[in-house]
Amino acid sequence: MQNFEYCNPVRIVFGKGQIARLAELIPQNAKILMTSGGSSIHHNGVYEQVMEALRGRHLLEFRGIEPNPRYETIMKALKLVQAEKIDFLLSVGGGSVLDGTKFLAAAARFEGEDPWDILAKNAEVKTALPIGCVMTLPATGSEMNGFSVVSRESTEEKLAFWSQQVFPVFSILDPEVTKTLPNRQVSNGIVDTFVHVCEQYVTYPVDTPIQDRQAEGVLLTLVEEGPKVFADPDNYDVRANLFWAATVGLNGWLGQGCVQDWATHAIGHEITAFTGTDHAQTLALVLPALWKHQRREKEDKLVQYAKRVWNIEGENRDAVIDAAIEKTVEFFKSVGIDASRRAYGVTDEVCRKIADVFLARGTVLGERGNITGNEVYEILQLAAA
Repeated sequence: MQNFEYCNPVRIVFGKGQIARLAELIPQNAKILMTSGGSSIHHNGVYEQVMEALRGRHLLEFRGIEPNPRYETIMKALKLVQAEKIDFLLSVGGGSVLDGTKFLAAAARFEGEDPWDILAKNAEVKTALPIGCVMTLPATGSEMNGFSVVSRESTEEKLAFWSQQVFPVFSILDPEVTKTLPNRQVSNGIVDTFVHVCEQYVTYPVDTPIQDRQAEGVLLTLVEEGPKVFADPDNYDVRANLFWAATVGLNGWLGQGCVQDWATHAIGHEITAFTGTDHAQTLALVLPALWKHQRREKEDKLVQYAKRVWNIEGENRDAVIDAAIEKTVEFFKSVGIDASRRAYGVTDEVCRKIADVFLARGTVLGERGNITGNEVYEILQLAAA
């Protein structure tokens, strides 16, 4: 196991009816800005619950944070924060709303000239506005980590940052509110979580048996519970299990002391930037292709994954790996996500453009640092057409 230091200060408030506790979780004298996305929170009862819980409090709203939060939109919110002297942010929605809110929290206290430097130049986030969240979509694990991903429309970039300063102070997770989610969002959340776990698990062995078993437990839960949510949409327990799987999948527990990858996410972000494809759909497209390309580098962990998650045994390791990759693609399809380039308009031209982005940046990806723009192109060519 590698050396590590870990601190996760997020207070998780999980279960039915917990939105009513907002009043006790946010300081009484706080000037609150509630951030949200589209109209979903007005259709699932969440908005009314939040308004009731915070009745009589100093509360303003900023709506319209996109599924892939845009820098340009967050800058509009920043003007409101500054003009109204906001001192507490409340994210109400999915992971994208929270990602945008994290960047807003960092930008509001940023001492440099351009907050984009936080993403583009890894500028230090020394402090940030406090954030609370009401999470309505299990997917990103953003409710219990310091990650944020933001897109900039003017430059067609999608970049990420991490800071201890933007961990939410608290996160309310009520599985009941997920019952009104469209199937597409539920599908995306399951696949997003699955790939989060794989990026921390399917690398190479560094003697982390506890983390490996934890990761396998989350993957097996997704495999078992994922299809159930479509067969029985009103099943609270299934939705609760998927919600907690999403949180655990990227709250830091699984990756401690481990070697991590994240090449699939980096490539997926560029697909989204060029085509607008849903984040989870890009992950389903890239992951099987990346495993095919990196099978020698990931061989031991791919065989372990095949055995422990899919019960695939055999003397021919390549055949075992091929079977595990196929099982993974079948699972994605079983929860409604295609894994082919054709489905998302990822043409050869787009593949070349994405590869050129990584070449221009001099980016090196993968747990072994062996994936450049040239390998990115090869990986995308291996994706099912």
